[in-house]
Amino acid sequence: MSYTTLISATDLKTQIGHSSSVILDCRSELTDSRAGATAYAAGHIPGAQHADADVHLSDKSPGESGEFRGRHPLPSKESFIEQLRHWGIHSHTQVIVYDAHGGMFASRVWWMLRWVGHAKVALLDGGLAAWLAADGVLVTDVPTPSRGSIAIQASMTTVVTATDVLTNLSTKKFTVLDARAADRFRGENETIDPVAGRIPGAKNRWFKDNLRDDGYFKTGEQLRAEFRPLISHPSETILQCGSGISACHNAFAMEIAGLSGAALYPGSWSEWSSDASRPVATGAD
Repeated sequence: MSYTTLISATDLKTQIGHSSSVILDCRSELTDSRAGATAYAAGHIPGAQHADADVHLSDKSPGESGEFRGRHPLPSKESFIEQLRHWGIHSHTQVIVYDAHGGMFASRVWWMLRWVGHAKVALLDGGLAAWLAADGVLVTDVPTPSRGSIAIQASMTTVVTATDVLTNLSTKKFTVLDARAADRFRGENETIDPVAGRIPGAKNRWFKDNLRDDGYFKTGEQLRAEFRPLISHPSETILQCGSGISACHNAFAMEIAGLSGAALYPGSWSEWSSDASRPVATGAD
C-alpha cells in the first residue's frame, strides 16, 4: 500500500523495519536551531533519521546578486536529492515524516519530496503524540542506511519568487494566503518577524486551523469547506508564511481537501520584508 498524505500511528507500526520505508523525524524549532537535534537524540521512533529544517531543508547562502533569500530558502534540487540518497531513499521508497509541532516541519519535507517528484511520502497524523498514545516506543540509536538512488523527477509543485508576488500586487491574479498566526499577520508580534506586517492583499489561514483540537488533521470535507471562502481556485493561490515552513502545512491540508495546485513562495515574509522598497500592510484586513 502506498501512502501519499496521512498515515496513522497504527499503520506506521507496520512500516517499522521495512526495507522499502524510510522514517524522518522532522522536529525543529524556529527560535532554537539545536532543539530538533536535541529532541531527536533524547528519543525518536525506531529507525527514524533526523531531518533538520536549518541543516537539511534549507540553503541559507545569498542569491546570485548577494540578496537575502529568507530564513529558510530552498536548497537546490540536486543537493536535496543528495541528502535523500544519504537517508537511503530510492524512487520506490515509502517515506514517512513526523514532528511534534502539528506537522509544521513534517509538511515542509512532504512538500520538498513532491518538489523533486516523489509522491510516496506521508505525514504521521497526530505526530509524535499519536505514536506515544498508540504505545509506540522511542529509541536513541541512530540508523546507518545504505545509500539510496532516488533521482529528480517531474515536480509535483509550483514555486514563485518575490518578483512574481510583487507583480501580483498589480495583476491580482493570485490570492496570497499567509499561514502565520493572526497577530503576526496583523503586524502585532515581532518575536519572530523583525519587520511587522504582511504582503498587501494577503488573506490569513493560520496553519493550526487545519487541525482538530486533539492535534489530528480535520477531514478533507471540513478542510475544503474552510478553504473555499478564502481562495477562488488552488492554481490561482500563492502560499506563504514567515519563511516557507508553515505555508507547506496549508499545501498539505489543501491536498487532503482535494484542492491541490497552489504555488509556494519559499522566501515568504522573511525575504519580502528584507527589502524596504516592497510594500507592507498592517492592522486588520
